Amino acid sequence: MHPYLPGTGEDRRRMLDVIGAKSVEELFSDIPGEVRCSGPLNLPGPLSEMELLRYMKTLAGKNKNLEDYACFLGAGAYDHYIPSVIGHMLMRQEFYTAYTPYQPEISQGTLQAIFEYQTMICELTGMEVSNASVYDGASAIAEAVAMACSATRRSEVLLSRTVHPEAREVVKTYSRFSGVCIGELGYRNGVTGLQEAMERVNDKTSAIVLQYPNFFGVLEDLTRFAELAHRHGALIIVSADPVSLGLLRSPGELGADIVAGEGQGLGIPLSFGGPYFGFMATTEKLMRRLPGRIVGQTTDSKGNRGFILTLQAREQHIRREKATSNICSNQALCALAATIYLTVLGKKGLRRVAELCLQKAHYAYRRLLESGDFTSTFSAPFFKEFAITGKEDAGIVNARLLEHKIIGGYPLSRDYPELANVLLIAVTEKRTKDEIDRLVEYSSC
Repeated sequence: MHPYLPGTGEDRRRMLDVIGAKSVEELFSDIPGEVRCSGPLNLPGPLSEMELLRYMKTLAGKNKNLEDYACFLGAGAYDHYIPSVIGHMLMRQEFYTAYTPYQPEISQGTLQAIFEYQTMICELTGMEVSNASVYDGASAIAEAVAMACSATRRSEVLLSRTVHPEAREVVKTYSRFSGVCIGELGYRNGVTGLQEAMERVNDKTSAIVLQYPNFFGVLEDLTRFAELAHRHGALIIVSADPVSLGLLRSPGELGADIVAGEGQGLGIPLSFGGPYFGFMATTEKLMRRLPGRIVGQTTDSKGNRGFILTLQAREQHIRREKATSNICSNQALCALAATIYLTVLGKKGLRRVAELCLQKAHYAYRRLLESGDFTSTFSAPFFKEFAITGKEDAGIVNARLLEHKIIGGYPLSRDYPELANVLLIAVTEKRTKDEIDRLVEYSSC
C-alpha cells in the first residue's frame, strides 16, 4: 500500500469480502484483456520535489501568458485588470471553503454577500430582481429562453446571429428536446436586421434574443426591438456585457424583460475558459420563473435584519414537473469576486474602466485604418471590440503578432464564413498606447 492512501490492506480485504470478490483485479474482469495494459506504463522515473518543481516550471514556461504578452483577444472572455484585494478576500477560508449555503439559516455572511451581488446586478442591468448566479453566460441565456417560453406559453424564439456563436449553440442544445423552435435573425452592417425581425415575428413568438454590445462589439438598437416584441406579446432577452453597463444605458431602461450574460469581466481571471459565472435579472412580474436561487432580506423574531434563501423553484425542492429548471446551484465564489470588484471600483470606477475601454478601442481602430492595411468591416458604433478587415488571412496576421509577444484578435471566419480576413479586436483598460501601436506595426503586411 502507498503511504498516502488511507485504506490499508486489511480494509481492502474486508471490502472485497463484502462484495464477494477475490481480488481488485476481478473488479475489472469485464474489460477485454486485449485492451488492458499488460505491463508498466511508459512513464519517466520518480523525481524529488525540487526536481519536479523545476520540471513543471519549464513546462509552464512554454505557455503564452498574459504577464508577458499583450492580449487583444476577446470574443466573450476579456483581459480586464483584477484588483489584488479580490484574491486576498476570496482565499479567506470562510469564503473559499463555504461552497454554497445548504443550511442557509447559519450562513448569514454568505447569504448577505449574495444579496449584495443581486442588488448590484439589478442596478447594472436596470432590472428589478436577480438570481444568485448560474453556471456561465451561455447557460444563462439558454435559461432566459426557457423562462420566456414558459411565461408566454409560446414555443418560437428569434435569436440574432450577432449573439455569441457558442451561446447560440447552447440555446439550441437546451431547446432541442423541449419543443422550442429557434429561428436565427441575420445581420446587416454588424447589427441585427430589424426589417427581417418585423417580417418574422408573430403571435407564436415568445422572445427576441439580442446581445448588447453584440458579438461584433456593435451596439444594437434595443428600444426598437423591445417595442416590436412587446407589440406582439413577446419578450425581449438581452445578453449584456456588464462592464459596458458602467457607461451605456441599461437594458432595463431600453425595454428588456430578461437580462443575462457572462460575468467574467467583473474580476474573474481568464483561467483557460473558466470557472466563470452567469448573471440573470428580470422584472418583478417574471421573478418566480427565475432558475436557481434567490436570496431575500427579512427580519428574525427579534426584529434583527437577516437573509434567507427564497423562491427556490428547482428540482431539489419541488416536484420536477413544476421546477423552473435543473439549475441546482450557483457560482457563489465567482459571484463573490464580482461583488468585491464592483464594491472596490464603485460607480465612478466602473464608469472609468468602461470609458478607458471605449477610448482605447477607438484609438486602436483609427490607427489600424490609418495603416492602410485594414479597412472597416462595419460602420455601426462599437464599445470595446471591433471587427476589421485585413489584406491577409487572419491566421497569418495573428501568427506574426505572436512572434512579437502580442495575442491578436479572433478570426471571425471561424463562425461567419462570409467574413474572410476579418479580425475581432478587443481592447480593455489594460492595454497601453505602446501596446496598441505595436499591434498596428506588427499586424501590417
